[in-house]
Parts: sequence; C-alpha cells; structure tokens
Amino acid sequence: MVDFAAIEKMKRVSVSRPYMRCRKWFGLGLLAVALFTSCMHSSAQATRFSGAPPLLLGTAWYPEQWNEDRWEQDLSLMEACNIHVVRVGEFAWSSLEPAKGQYKFDWLERAVEKAASHHILVVMGTPTAAPPAWLTSKYPETLRIDEDGHRDEHGERQQFSFASERYRQLARGITEQMAIHFGHNSNVVGWQLDNEYRRISYDPESRRQFHAWLKTKYGSLDNLNARWTTAYWSQAYDNFDEIPARPSKENPGLLLDWNRFVSDTWKSYSQNQIDVIRLHSDPRQFITTNTMGWFSGFDHYMVHENLDIAAWDDYAGRGDYQYVPNGMAHDLVRGFKQKNYWVMETQAAFTQFEPMDRGQVRDMAWQAIGHGADAVLYWQWRSALNGQEQYHGVLVGTDGTPVPAYDEIKQVGAEFAKAGSALAGTTPHSQVAMLHSYEAWWAIDFHRSNETTDFNPIASFTQFYVPLQRFAQSVDIISPDAAFDQYRLIEAPALNVLSRTTADRLAKYVRQGGHLVLGVRSGMKDEYNTLHVQRQPGPLADLLGGRVEQFYSTSKTFQVAGEAGSGTGHTWAEALSVKNSETKVLLRYGHSNSWLSDQPAMITRRVGKGSITYIGTWLDDALVDSLTTGFVAESGVSPILKGVPDGVEVCERSSKEHKVLILINHSTTPQHLDRQASMRDLLVDGNPQQTSVDIPVYGVAVFEEKGK
Repeated sequence: MVDFAAIEKMKRVSVSRPYMRCRKWFGLGLLAVALFTSCMHSSAQATRFSGAPPLLLGTAWYPEQWNEDRWEQDLSLMEACNIHVVRVGEFAWSSLEPAKGQYKFDWLERAVEKAASHHILVVMGTPTAAPPAWLTSKYPETLRIDEDGHRDEHGERQQFSFASERYRQLARGITEQMAIHFGHNSNVVGWQLDNEYRRISYDPESRRQFHAWLKTKYGSLDNLNARWTTAYWSQAYDNFDEIPARPSKENPGLLLDWNRFVSDTWKSYSQNQIDVIRLHSDPRQFITTNTMGWFSGFDHYMVHENLDIAAWDDYAGRGDYQYVPNGMAHDLVRGFKQKNYWVMETQAAFTQFEPMDRGQVRDMAWQAIGHGADAVLYWQWRSALNGQEQYHGVLVGTDGTPVPAYDEIKQVGAEFAKAGSALAGTTPHSQVAMLHSYEAWWAIDFHRSNETTDFNPIASFTQFYVPLQRFAQSVDIISPDAAFDQYRLIEAPALNVLSRTTADRLAKYVRQGGHLVLGVRSGMKDEYNTLHVQRQPGPLADLLGGRVEQFYSTSKTFQVAGEAGSGTGHTWAEALSVKNSETKVLLRYGHSNSWLSDQPAMITRRVGKGSITYIGTWLDDALVDSLTTGFVAESGVSPILKGVPDGVEVCERSSKEHKVLILINHSTTPQHLDRQASMRDLLVDGNPQQTSVDIPVYGVAVFEEKGK
C-alpha cells in the first residue's frame, strides 16, 4: 500500500525536471540471410544487415517522377548526406504495370542497381495504395464506397475497397511480379506493404464479408442476439444479412465487432501480399507496413501479427513538435511487436508550411532512436513538381539542390555512424508499462460522455503517461494480451473493455508482486461491449475489495482530498465503496449536496505481494503527478538518471554487454548534467570519458557504459 506520508520528501526532490554491388558488404547475400534471420528471432532489434550501418538514415525516393539522367546526381547527394536506405515503388503502379498484365520493371531494376553503387539499401514498397486509372476504369467495383453511399473516383490515393476480392487479385498480381524480380536482390532488404492503411469501405462486398465473419464468430443468430442484447429497441436479427455495417450510432456490440472485422480485414489484406512475397523472396527481407501512430481505425496489435517489424510515420505537424506526446507515440509503436521498429517517414523540417525550429529535426531523429527505432527515413527526397503534396518538406528542391534541412540531416547521419556500433543489438528496457486497448478506446469513443463534456480516452492516457515517463524515464505501452511479469508497475487508465481472461492475468500479476493502477471507466464492459453484471471494475472488483456504486459524466469541477493529497476532479466521477476490510480509502470527494459528497474517490488494497489501486475520477494534472511519485516509490521503480532538468529527455538502450544513454535537450535553454559514473562520449571525437555534459538548445549527447 502506498505510504504517501513517508514519501513526502521525495516530492520535493526532482527525479527529473546491401549492398551488391555491395559485394564487399553482402558477398553473395548468404551471410546477410543468416545474420538477418538470426537477429529477427533472437533480438529485440528490428533489423541488422551484414556490413550495413546498425542505424540507418534514409528517405523516400521516387525515381519514376524524374528523368533517369538525374538519378546519379540524386544518389550522390544522398550518399554525401550519409543516407543508407531509400524507399521506392510505393506509388508507382502505373509505371510498373501501365496496362493490365504488361509489366515494366527495367527502370526500377536500374534504380535499385544504381542505389547499390552508392551503398544505399532499398525498401521496396508495393504500389497498392494508388491503383492506376486503367484498373479503376475497367473494374469500378473495386472502388470504395463511403458511409454515405458515395463511390470514390480516380485521382486520390486509397480509393479502393479493402475487402474487394477483385482488387486483391490485382494487388496480388503486381506484388508477385515485384517479388519475382526483387525477392532475391541482395540490395533489397525489406518490403513495405501499401501505404498508411486508413480508408475503409461500406460496399456490398464488405458487408457480405462482415456477415460471414459474424457467422463464423458466433455460429448462430441466437448467440449473437444474446451477446449483443438485441432485445433492446427490438434490434433482434432473424438473418445475418439484416445486420448493418456502420461505424457509429448502432448497437455497441455491433460497433465493436465491426471494428474487429475491419482490423481482421486489413490483416488479411496484408496476408494477400505477404504470401506471394514470401513465396518468391529470401528470409532476410523483412515485411512491414507504415502506420500512423495514435490512429484508431484498426487494432494495430492484430494487424501487426503477420508482419516482421513495426514501422510508422512520425509527423509533428505544422511546427508544433511536442516531445512527450511524440515519445509516447514511439513507445506505442514499439509495443506493436515489443521490439525495435522503423520510422518509415518523418518530416524534413516541415510538412506543408510552418517549419520546426533549427535543431529540432536532429532532436526528433535522436528521440526516435532513443525510443527504439533502428532507422529514420525522411519524406520525401525531392519536391514533386505536381500532385497534392507539392509544399511538403524535402531534402532537395525542385532544382535538385539541397534545402536548409539537408545539412542538419547530414549531421544526423554522421552521428548515427559514430554511435551506431554501440547501439547495435540494444533496445529500451522498462520497469513500468501502460496497458493500451483498442477495444477500450473504441468502446469509449462510441459513448464518450454527455453533451456538455468530452471524455477523450487518449487525453486520459496521456495524463497518466506524462509523469510516469518523467519519473521512470522509460515506459512500455503494451497490449492487455502481452506478458506482465517483467514490470514492477502497470497503469491502465480507462481500460473500459476487460475480459475475464485479462482480469485473471492481472490478478495473478498483482498477487505475485506487481502493482496495478486502474483509472476511471475501467472494467465496465466485457469483450462483447456488454456491461459486466458486476459493478466496476467488473471481474477485478473482488481483488480490489471495492467497487463503483455509480458513475457520473459531469461538467462540474469538484474537490478531492485524503491521505494521497488534495486537488480537483472533473469530466467523469465515480462514487466508490469499500467491500473488504483490507481496502483503504486514499481520496474522498469534498462535502457538497451532490451524490458524490464524502464518497471514496480513490481506493487501494494490498494483495499477496502486490497491490491494486482504483482512481475514480479524472484528476487534475498536479495531483496525478503527485500520485505517480507514490506509485513509483511503492513499486521500487528507479529513474535511469537522477537530477535531470526540465526539458531534458533521458533514453536508455541496453544489451547484456552494455548500455547507451541518449540525452536530448528539448528546451530552449542550455542545460548541464552531472553523473556519478564516467561514460564514453560517443559523439565527441576520441570518445572521451565524461562525468558531466553541457547540452545546448535542442542538443543531443550519447554516452556508452560497458557492463561490469
């Protein structure tokens, strides 16, 4: 149980404000195959290639948009910029298959060969996010239909139906031909499927597949009707074909299953291409797709099950780079496969108009590495002369000469080369984790709150993450299906959907010494989005020795106080009760004439070697910060580095042999840090041993400490 009085002093102490022509690198490719296969199965590192730098700097290159006599100049500039990997082909379907069954791969083969001559690896993108005009004209049934019944037209990307069998046949055809040509090319190290899975279709074929999916899951309509409680509002179905396919304003059980179906459909969409790539490629080539961070359109854990590594597109927006939420997104993506990942796209200083500050491009790249990225690729290499993203940030302009960000990215590449060998085989290791459930996110989004308040589940998640990251300095974000044993502390804000299986695993975690913190709206629903017959937190109520007597969505702000401190609550409030003499009240609502008056707002219980705590309201940031100090202290979590000034982020990647510290000054003030232990400075020539460091504005320091 948290002894908040005993740790009062701690609150006052800051915890912390390839190549062939690369025969010299790949030989005949066999060594690379062996090393890559071994690494993929034995290390948390995403990818390692024989002879290639452990940290890869890259860019998206579209050779089909430029005259071939320009390629040599582009690739020479890339090589001078320390770029070692390019992504190609992802939007080139019309150039690769200008008419059905007529393939032109000679230009892409030459592009891959020329990249190899500059020691630049290739990630091959399948071009299925942008079907050619001959396809959409000949097969209009492949075009997606939106929620309002409108069919897409040619000219945008992602205008296909993700469930269309015809589209999948055509996508499989171009992918197979690409795999035949490049599946054993020693300079092609991996495949990116499609681009940013996002838009879904409500066409008749999608609906038929949804009905078949439901029939497979439930077996009978009687079972489906019972699970969805369709007696409500006469929603009972007599035939699977009667069931609508909609993303909102429907039975909660239907909505949750629709999102699961969407996730399963994207997974099978991937598998359609994976099958032919694997048939015609060697094992060293990884397969991934690029996702979009906190995007709720599908369950990323499910969609990543048949992918080798995770990759995402890290955009800070119009100059608004907020490093803590951005780091949280990195931790989310690392959790998809629970190993290192790639940043497949990030911005070269700006996206459309508003630039980042000078230095923040480097800052952002090193943050990615610190959180577990093994590659950072910039979008895009050169400004497209036309198209919908003409104003996007680039490394070279339309005239082919470098823009200002080029030199900063070149510096990043040089630093990756200096520190890369020390970071090879390393990954972040965390003592704390946060549980993230797409099903819980969806369930709350279906019923966020009332007309006067807005319960944003990711805002709630972020509020818990911010102080936890500051105190622990490394946080894993994991699925409720992941293993819990390695963590001293697990926080689960708004774990709305909680199955009996997950509850039993969490109970075992607590009894064996883990510390579990639940936030509001946790344990309300089962896996069918049905309210538990037990009051919140449902199947964890007995373990907690308490429950939620009533929940309220409110626009008011109210006082809370108790042994754990004092502050305010808002947006959502749950009146708790104690049902076990071992359960202790840590916060109560203030006295008023409301239903919350003097009721418990936060309770905790020691169970076995661990503890379970339930917070019943959305607390103010200061109180959450104070509570986190207590949770960290009780669970025995220690920071990576003490005495860290505000605005400085500490990242650690380690292996059995050594650890590497990455210190990033995100603030606009120079910072100084002292260390007790001497460490080797990897970014300073000669790698001197240092016990202190001065970090300029947006500066980075990287240190290595050998194991003892």
